Order: sequence, then C-alpha cells, then structure tokens
Amino acid sequence: MKRPEPLAALPVLVLSTIGLLAAFAAFLHVAPNRLLAGQAFNPHPWLWIGAWSTVMACAVFKVPRHRFVAASIAWLAVVGLPLLAGLDAQRILVHAAPSTRVQLGAGFWLMWLAAALLLLDRLRGQRVGVQVAAWLAALALIAVQGVIGLLDGLALLREWHAQRAPFAEALAGHLRLSAITLVLALLAGAPLGWWVWRRRRSEGVLVGVLSFLQTVPSLALFALLIGPFAWLARAWPALGSLGFGGTGAAPAVFALLLYALLPVVRYTAAGLDAVPADAREAARGLGMSRAQLLVRVQLPLGWPVLLAGLRVVAVQTIGLAAVAALIGAGGLGRFVFLGIGQGATDMVLLGTLAILVLALAVDLVFQGLLALTERHA
Repeated sequence: MKRPEPLAALPVLVLSTIGLLAAFAAFLHVAPNRLLAGQAFNPHPWLWIGAWSTVMACAVFKVPRHRFVAASIAWLAVVGLPLLAGLDAQRILVHAAPSTRVQLGAGFWLMWLAAALLLLDRLRGQRVGVQVAAWLAALALIAVQGVIGLLDGLALLREWHAQRAPFAEALAGHLRLSAITLVLALLAGAPLGWWVWRRRRSEGVLVGVLSFLQTVPSLALFALLIGPFAWLARAWPALGSLGFGGTGAAPAVFALLLYALLPVVRYTAAGLDAVPADAREAARGLGMSRAQLLVRVQLPLGWPVLLAGLRVVAVQTIGLAAVAALIGAGGLGRFVFLGIGQGATDMVLLGTLAILVLALAVDLVFQGLLALTERHA
C-alpha cells in the first residue's frame, strides 16, 4: 500500500531537518592525542546546508523526480562525507604534532546517519537488486577511499592501522561465532518448528519458553552459563581438553543459540503454514509420503519465509556476539569494551562500526538470496 503524499514526505522533512542542524555541529575534533578531547572544527557548513535545503525544498514543492533527486543527494552524502573528512584531516595534520588525532565529530555522524536513512527511505519500493547495488556501490567507494589512503588522516583509520592484526583476528572470531550459531540454529530450530507446526497444542509451551529466554538480558545469560559450563568441564576432563569451559566460545555459542531459536522456530512454522492446503492435498493424492511431502512441496514453497527468519537471526547474532567478548569468546566486542575501559573513543568506534558494517553486509546478502528465491519461485 502506498503511503499518502503528506506521510511520504514526512521522513524526508525529518531527516533533512536533522541534517541541517548537524551542519552547524562539529564536523571534526582535533585532539592532541587519542585519549584527550579535541577542539571542534567545521570547515564547510554551507555545503551541507545547501544540500539538505535542496532535499527539503524538493519534498515540500514536489519538484519533478524529487524522489530521485533526494536519493542521489543522500547517496552522494553517504560517499562524500567520509571523503571530505579524510581530506580535511590530511590538511590539518600537515603542520600538527605526530600525536595529533583528527576525530569524527557529532555533526559528521548525524549527517551520515541522516543521509543513510534518507537513502533507505528513497530506495524503498525499488527492486531489491537496485537497492543492493546502490548500497554495495556506496560501501565499495568508501572502501576504495580507505585503500588508496584518502582516509588515513582520520583517527579511526590510524587506530585500525595500529590494531590491524588483532582486528583481523577479532573479525574472524566474530564471523566464526555467528556462523556456528546460525548453522546450529537451523539444525535445531527447523525440526522444532516442524514439530510446533505438526502439534499445535505444544506451540504455547515451547514458544513460551523461548520467548522467556528472549527477555533475559544477554549479559546476564552469558554470566549465568559460566558456572554450569565450568562444572561440565571439571566433571568431564575430555571436554576441557577440547576447549570446553566456563568461558570462551562454548558458553557464548550456547547463549547465542538460545536467542536464535525463537525466530527460526516461528518462521519455520509460518513457512510450513504458508503452503496452501490444496497443494498438500494434491501431493497426498499423488501418493507422497509425509517425508516426501515435506521435502518436495512444503520446504520449497516455505523456503522464502524460513530464509527471512534466518536473515533476522543472522543480523541479531552478529550484534549479540559483541557481548560474548566479556566471557573470553573474542570477537569485535573486544575492541568495544577495551576502548571503554581505556577511554579510547576511536577503539570503541572501530569495533562498533565493524559490527554495523558486518550486519549490513549480511543483511544485503540475505536480501539478495530472497530476491533470487522469489525470482525462481
């Protein structure tokens, strides 16, 4: 259903207002080192005032192809904001002390977030392939800026260069935790979803237990698992020799699995339920057994719904895996918590942004898979 015209323009007006206000805030902070606060630096506010005013005017006066104009400006802002910040940082550092850090300010982050949300809104309704291509192109250009050194003057990139090897290890650990959880959630949750679909009376008990687990704070659940897993490692030394203990990957994966089961179970049951009864009856009329009906009819027809559930689980798991660093499971959360402990904002941003980009990349992958599935359906 299309939104009424006034409501369609509302997100543009809100995000443009945020962008306009952010144009007057600090675009960069110039600090003497990585721990101290810096002085605000805002070299080109009028450029962004003009851009956001253009977007607002297009929405208010319904300029022809205003949706395309707003999407184009938002895309250019997503790509151009890091580029301008990097060039400004290089210019500042020419005559600065070696320990000087140029940090991204609140104005930059607010404008970049407003531009990203505006781009999401303006691309809504387009084909999934167009949306994925627009975002992949933007992320690729930002990556190219970093590879060729245009962003090296920013404190965030200098922190990454200093932590390159630990960062690569943490990224690999984060991906490993998330992938193992996703596979286990599919292997355990899909049969449970089928069982819930088959036995409607049992749905309330199982889904109720899984829903209750969703209400337990992640940090509390990780902490509660330390004792039982440490006891298991002591009771069965063979498990301990395999790295199974109160801290590390084992309790982290188990906790992430508990959070992932509910969406997999619900989406599996919903996918099986989405298969028309006529299709099931026709399959039975052809002499198919219950297993053949499941494999040949229900799973192919219900796969898009299950894939949507896996998309939710994957993005959720990538975010929750950050907390696993507190119990020694590694991952990108290590940078977040180390940075908080040291008061190093750049280290916190390095871990946080990596998690956000990873979640966005995984979400785009699943959107592409969904588009392919629907095309071949």
